[in-house]
Amino acid sequence: MGDAFVRQGDLQDIESYPEWAQEMVAACAASRERVTSHELFHRMREARLDEAQTHAFLVSGWPVVEQFPQYMALNLLKVQYGRTRGHDLARRFLIRNIRVEQNHVDHWIEWSAASGVSRDELFEGKVPLETHALGHWCWHTCERDALAAAMAATNYAIEGATGDWSAFVCSSDVYENSFEPDVRAKAMKWLKLHARYDDSHPWEALEIVCAIMGTDPTQRGVALIRNNVLKSYEYMRLTLDHVLSMRHAGARPDKAVVQMPALKRA
Repeated sequence: MGDAFVRQGDLQDIESYPEWAQEMVAACAASRERVTSHELFHRMREARLDEAQTHAFLVSGWPVVEQFPQYMALNLLKVQYGRTRGHDLARRFLIRNIRVEQNHVDHWIEWSAASGVSRDELFEGKVPLETHALGHWCWHTCERDALAAAMAATNYAIEGATGDWSAFVCSSDVYENSFEPDVRAKAMKWLKLHARYDDSHPWEALEIVCAIMGTDPTQRGVALIRNNVLKSYEYMRLTLDHVLSMRHAGARPDKAVVQMPALKRA
């Protein structure tokens, strides 16, 4: 496990974390950048996504958004109160934020409705096969991997990249103004919460990961953390690539998808 880690510096300063964590973040930076600077978000920011792309993005993202509180609940099952400081931090973080993530589910539904995507279209689960990988990966790591590795994949990697791209989309008012005034606030709430409020969540998750792993973890342990973070970024990118490919589709994605079986529940 290595020596215990207790953060001394600022939460959002990478130099406040152990050297191994700094190296991990640097090693994953290019993969994260391919997500956060993806062309899809440039088009969203400029309100240039067409109907098929918008529908594909919201429907494809729904399973992960809807299941995110469940991923966190799976991780909460791994926590042993009083075992280590890292487990105690994780317990408080997960219990506090499961309710927050549930509220985000409601906001995604409002965003979808304002974009012409009904609740039925979200709930039917007709998600393109190419975009299912991220949701299956999140469920797998949270069900099977150790607490630190699973939280690194979800609460650090996915929430962190999501905060970055949400902030980018919200840095201009073009997309916001593309909605009618009477639905604009509800349409933008998910994005604005992630652009502002969620900013500290990935850093809190990184602190928990470091508190569990310590300052001198095994090479195998560090490799698992790094690989999980990279997988999350790459699965996010695959989803975005597929959504952007709908550019000339001319049909909404639910016309040509396969109904996936329900995910296994623990």
